[in-house]
Amino acid sequence: MTQEEGETPPIKDYHEPPPAAFMDPKELTKWSFYRAVIAEFIATLLFLYVTVLTVIGYKSGVDKGSDSCGGVGVLGIAWAFGSMIFVLVYCTAGISGGHINPAVTFGLFLARKVSLSRAISYIVAQCLGAICGVGIVKGFNPTYYNNYGGGANQLADGYNKGVGLGAEIIGTFVLVYTVFSATDPKRNARDSYVPVLAPLPIGFAVFVVHLATIPITGTGINPARSLGAAVIYNKEKAWDDQWIFWVGPLIGAAIAAFYHQFILRAGAARAIESFRSTTHI
Repeated sequence: MTQEEGETPPIKDYHEPPPAAFMDPKELTKWSFYRAVIAEFIATLLFLYVTVLTVIGYKSGVDKGSDSCGGVGVLGIAWAFGSMIFVLVYCTAGISGGHINPAVTFGLFLARKVSLSRAISYIVAQCLGAICGVGIVKGFNPTYYNNYGGGANQLADGYNKGVGLGAEIIGTFVLVYTVFSATDPKRNARDSYVPVLAPLPIGFAVFVVHLATIPITGTGINPARSLGAAVIYNKEKAWDDQWIFWVGPLIGAAIAAFYHQFILRAGAARAIESFRSTTHI
């Protein structure tokens, strides 16, 4: 069907949102910015509080020789991490975007979804929230906390650092790729139910990655989670392996951002097409 002369062109169901400014000084003057930073701090605090308590509770039960079916088990730990992410992303998505993870923030920054000032503020808030959350857990019972590993991420015996790094890269790729896909504004424009369900696949991604990598690294995929536990536990092994839980997630997030933006969303093809058109002017 051709458009008749003088007719109004049809309204598109989707408009690509403009990229976030690299630096946006104006947002530093807005309460909504600081409210979002506070939301990230509290969400990460709650995330570490619940999940580290779950890990310590499981280990203490195993140490006391309780029935293996009586505790949460590794499956329960994975559920605790995944379901807390689901709950917290649902609660904070409309305020801060529900990152709760420096790797997610870094990936979204690379994709020009958030400014540098917001990304740095979020990462600082997430790390401080994680430290406070684990600190509360230790405050409840320091003896239990220290005796059962403090929820700290460490490379398991029998695995070399290359395997641990690879596990963190792939695990974080799965998570950040899911974040991009679940929050894609193009999908939201066409499927009105997606915003309501977006936290669900993100939480499931965290759940399945934990099932796969708990035996290898205890599952980091979140530098704030690993840093918070390492700071409060403060043992040599946790610090020796700490770089794995930063380098791996940041690399995984960068790969996910590139894959989603330039391959799936054809960013590379549009850039090449734009270059070709300008060279023929």
